[in-house]
Amino acid sequence: MHYLLDTNIFLWWLNGDRKLKDNVKREITDPNNFIFISVANAWEISIKHRAGKLPLKTSLKKCFEISDFQVLNLNLEHILVLDKLPLLHKDPFDRMLIAQAIHEKAALITSDDKIEKYKIDILKA
Repeated sequence: MHYLLDTNIFLWWLNGDRKLKDNVKREITDPNNFIFISVANAWEISIKHRAGKLPLKTSLKKCFEISDFQVLNLNLEHILVLDKLPLLHKDPFDRMLIAQAIHEKAALITSDDKIEKYKIDILKA
């Protein structure tokens, strides 16, 4: 299975946060699954960190290096999917992750109830 992590899930994973359910941890660590993190995650973390809304224990670069997940770059195909999405969710980072999950045929691991409005595969965290 292919999964894409929502930003908060990525941060929970990095920090060993207890909010992350055991079944989600199992899916992330299952060697048969392929786990993506997006450049959109990095962009969101960077903006929130620089605004003082998100403290990091290490550098942004180190967060991605230590995760050992596959980094998913943004491309035109993702933007074209994004352009067709209904405006059910106004967060631009989440909308990009939704578009990427659709294009990459990946389930999105998220705790965001608003994302469930879209017809995509979700693993609820």
